[in-house]
Amino acid sequence: MSTVATFEIEYLQYLDADGKPVRDDLPEWSKDTKELVELYKQMVFLRVFDGKAIALQRTGKLGTYASALGMEATHVAIGSAMAEDDVFAPMYREYGAQFYRGVKPREVLMYWGGDERGNDFSGPAHDFAWSVPIATQALHAAGAALAFKIRKEPRVAVSVVGDGGTSKSDFYGAINVAGAMTLPLVVVIVNNQYAISIPRSAQTGAKTLAQKGIAAGIDSIQVDGNDLLAIRAALDHAIKRARHGHGATLIEAVTYRLSDHTTADDARRYRPDLEVKDAWTREPLKRLKAYLLAQKLWSEKEEEAWKAECAERVDAEVNAYLETKSQPVTAIFDYTYAELPLDLERQREQALALETRKS
Repeated sequence: MSTVATFEIEYLQYLDADGKPVRDDLPEWSKDTKELVELYKQMVFLRVFDGKAIALQRTGKLGTYASALGMEATHVAIGSAMAEDDVFAPMYREYGAQFYRGVKPREVLMYWGGDERGNDFSGPAHDFAWSVPIATQALHAAGAALAFKIRKEPRVAVSVVGDGGTSKSDFYGAINVAGAMTLPLVVVIVNNQYAISIPRSAQTGAKTLAQKGIAAGIDSIQVDGNDLLAIRAALDHAIKRARHGHGATLIEAVTYRLSDHTTADDARRYRPDLEVKDAWTREPLKRLKAYLLAQKLWSEKEEEAWKAECAERVDAEVNAYLETKSQPVTAIFDYTYAELPLDLERQREQALALETRKS
């Protein structure tokens, strides 16, 4: 028999777990030391915000919250690599990317606090809202990418999906149409090793998740998702390809979810303590900080000062969230139908009567 085709998946890494370069050709953008430090600072801010959000949930001031702990490098890299006119279709925990694009932390808190006005967030109005249904956002991004191609606009759609989401038909449909129509789409698989409680090993027999893009006929690569330099370099290349009409890219960012899936989860029930402890040795902030310290681009004094500033900024955002006036009860009826059906009109009247009686 003859061979019809062969494929391979490349792996990209620049910094090892200790922050030491593993290759000499560091990406050109990383030579802009001010930008590199700024990206690290954004990662630190995200971690401070994340800790505060969890504390708010534990004290009953926030609903269920999805932590980004351990995934900061991938999320911040996405936000920094995109142009403002590009479109971002997130899942529900990519706050680092959204903060970079102008979303306010208070808006994230509003959303998880049960106030949908948080989804009318700051930043590019063309970005999509948070998507809790798994992998549907990949289809939204593919649709946006198709629109860009039809209009001949030099714009790119970027979406994110988890390792579990790559088992959904929505994901396959998005990358398939992207390959068939050469769409300007970049999909980042944030492989944090668990689809809630289902480990990566039980989700698929594929050796990598990146190789799923091969079937769709699109460029595919696996990167160290805890290495900011690597994930940003992969994104820069993918977005440039897409913007110049060369089609879609699938990037598998290998990382680890250091937290529970959400605050409604208890990962201790399904993850060994030793595994989590080992993952902490490879986490993204420790890695980039070590590199910056070694290059004398950062210091422990600057670290402590920045963390204190982050805490102040986060506290201000928390206060803004807590002081936001609640919507009237009628708001749950007023933004779905142009003309409210009779049964919902009656329910609206009943709700308003109950609310008036309480006051």
